[in-house]
Amino acid sequence: MTKLIIQIPCYNEEETLGLTLAELPRSVPGIDRVEWLIINDGSRDRTVEVAIENGVDHVIDLPHNQGLAQAFMAGIEASLRAGADIIVNTDADNQYCAADIAKLVEPILNGRAEIVIGARPIAKIRHFSPTKKFLQGFGSWVVRLASNTQVADAPSGFRAISREAAMRLNVFNEYTYTLETIIQAGQRGMTVISVPIRTNGYLRPSRLVKSIPSYVQRSLFTILRIFMTYKPLRFFMILGSIPFSIGTLLGIRWIVLFVLENGTRSRTPSLILAAILILIGFQIWMFSLVADLMAVNRKVLEDIQLRLRRAELDSEKRKMP
Repeated sequence: MTKLIIQIPCYNEEETLGLTLAELPRSVPGIDRVEWLIINDGSRDRTVEVAIENGVDHVIDLPHNQGLAQAFMAGIEASLRAGADIIVNTDADNQYCAADIAKLVEPILNGRAEIVIGARPIAKIRHFSPTKKFLQGFGSWVVRLASNTQVADAPSGFRAISREAAMRLNVFNEYTYTLETIIQAGQRGMTVISVPIRTNGYLRPSRLVKSIPSYVQRSLFTILRIFMTYKPLRFFMILGSIPFSIGTLLGIRWIVLFVLENGTRSRTPSLILAAILILIGFQIWMFSLVADLMAVNRKVLEDIQLRLRRAELDSEKRKMP
């Protein structure tokens, strides 16, 4: 029996949650059982009551507001323990068209993908400003480079995840899970694809994007952090090449001038600066080797974690009626 659990992270969503739940399906082609799960991220309104009134099967209560990333992972863990074979994540503001859930899960059911991201028609969304549309496209392009995937809409929270892929995900960032999980999945060799989906009307402003500069800053930090985590050798080699190259050029310049001037001017400051930059670049390269060794150790720990998690969760699933 194939079970699908649709999870919704919630923080003070009493005004929109009822409408979102009313649109969710109770049957999906190729799925034997569909259940709903909400993660109450420390809401102070009637979010939980609205969820129960609308027939939610599972409610996960976090003691205080922990942010979208932690709420997402709490839902993933709870869905796995509830025996989900596929997990669909959507938002509580009814941004995404719930009828497209079937399009999300179809590639997983057919074995073509492990994670499916719903790609919104960004250019046609009226309440997105031109600046936000540009940044959404640019951010997705950067994520594609960092993850080696072809995800069209990286910030989209409308996504389907297979059970095996969900067990392999770890989110370190406290801000959002959207970019980190794609980069992590791509770097770990999971198959990630996009499918076009529809969006509904605008109900409320985004709580994640409170200001464009802050969102850009946090997103870039997330991308850099994950890239450092999964490609430390390449990252620090590139980083170290910058001062090393500048120092080398300054050193060559010093030699050329010293020869042309027959040693009449020592140009000591340039020589010292060149030596310092070359030394800094060399030290960063040494850090890259240490970081690469640590990355190998992290991969071993992740494999151990996956085996333990798989054994525990599969044992719990077999005990379910």
